[in-house]
Amino acid sequence: MSLQSGSRLLSRGRTAIAQRVGVDVRALAALRVSLALVLLADLLLRSRNLVAFYTDAGTLPRSLLAASYPAFATYSLHALSGDAWLQVALFVVAGLLALSLLVGYRTKTTLFLSWLLLVSLHARNPYVLNGGDSLLRRLLFWGLFLPLGRRWSVDALRRGSVESVTVVTDRVPEPLVASVASAALLVQVVLVYATNAVVKLRGDVWLDGTAILQVFSLDQLTVFLGDILANYPTLLRVFGELWLLMVVTSPLLVLLTGRTRAGFAALFVGMHLGMLATMKLGIFPLVSVCGLLAFLPPVVWEPVERRVVDPVRRRTRVARTGRTVDDLLPTMAFGGGARWTTLSDRVAPAVVSVLLVVVLLWNAASIGVVDTPEVVESNVDPGQFRWNMFAPAPLNVDGWFVVPGRLDSGERVDAFRGSDVDWEKPDEVDRTYPSARWRKYLQDVRWGGDTRLRRGFADYLCHRWNSDHEDELTSLTVGYVQQPTRLDGPEPTKRVELLEHQCPAGT
Repeated sequence: MSLQSGSRLLSRGRTAIAQRVGVDVRALAALRVSLALVLLADLLLRSRNLVAFYTDAGTLPRSLLAASYPAFATYSLHALSGDAWLQVALFVVAGLLALSLLVGYRTKTTLFLSWLLLVSLHARNPYVLNGGDSLLRRLLFWGLFLPLGRRWSVDALRRGSVESVTVVTDRVPEPLVASVASAALLVQVVLVYATNAVVKLRGDVWLDGTAILQVFSLDQLTVFLGDILANYPTLLRVFGELWLLMVVTSPLLVLLTGRTRAGFAALFVGMHLGMLATMKLGIFPLVSVCGLLAFLPPVVWEPVERRVVDPVRRRTRVARTGRTVDDLLPTMAFGGGARWTTLSDRVAPAVVSVLLVVVLLWNAASIGVVDTPEVVESNVDPGQFRWNMFAPAPLNVDGWFVVPGRLDSGERVDAFRGSDVDWEKPDEVDRTYPSARWRKYLQDVRWGGDTRLRRGFADYLCHRWNSDHEDELTSLTVGYVQQPTRLDGPEPTKRVELLEHQCPAGT
């Protein structure tokens, strides 16, 4: 083989790799905007239960957090105080950072601080977290090593970059950002599906098509269109088989290119939006959609920029000068020195490479593909942190909480729902859980077997009731009504008593 042909072959190989692990700069901009919107939505949703989940008057006071997760209690900023004022302040700061990230102002700094506060928030109450929270942390982290602010951002305007001042008629095609960091971002998303597929294939219910029927038979989970779809088992089986095929072949998200990749990624987006419309899964579907944006190639973003972004640019022209805002903003100073940038550019790829290897090994260990080192196994089990939603099988027991409480007057009330005690199945079981995070927390209360966690829940109910009522709650019983999700035949209910509790004096 001649030197010239070898060089040509090497160039083709690099191009092929870049096409598969590269991310369009506009996709990175869309990822930044979508992550910022999810952060804002998450903060608003969490704020509804700020006292319940993040203060000493709630379900997890700092003393209980320290007993269960000492490291989290030590390093979480949200655990510095048990009062609501600190949580409100940190929520406001996180919201302002998310807004800054949304417009792309000081993107690297706001992204890092947003990630730091999110990690702290998650550490304050791990019992309300799900896979969406874990994926959100990871997407923000990998984004630290990528130019999320290169396009559609204030940073781009302040730098006076070519991208921000290009005349529409003279547009130069954008290169892909192809690096170890871009590969890590894409691989991270694929790992969620691929490892989940491995765990699913180890069971029988996904292979025989009954798993999806079990999922939609969980009344505590299905909402909106989910209650309607539950009446069409044949259609559900089709969706279940399609989803299994998609997660099994999810590595194609990286291997495919162009319109084919765009179509495959769009299919995943559609399935996640379907989850959002049918199941109470918190932010998981939205975060998944954010990650999938990175797979969309230039063929998708070119018409978006032509039809949406360019008209906005035209409208930003300043009437008297005839110049655009893009032309004016670059005169503003932008922080950061060339020496630091050079050092960062040299060190970051090596750091990301090591971290990517660690992530790959961790996920492989979580599904038992590689052995876990003894030093790791003695401290943590990777299998407890694998992507195993509905795998190897969905939960096959439905249920709802009933918490009979006795007041000073002798009257009995349901201390959780604030109503009369009623053990019969509610018309809408999902509404007995105030939110997806409450459902996740109460799953740990029911199935975790941790008496301290159950007492924390009971103390919170005592405090909440007695703070708002003159007729105080003196005792309660945390009960659960469980019902098997059988696909045929009767589904008898069973009452389970989890805890008898005397309300502390002075609550």
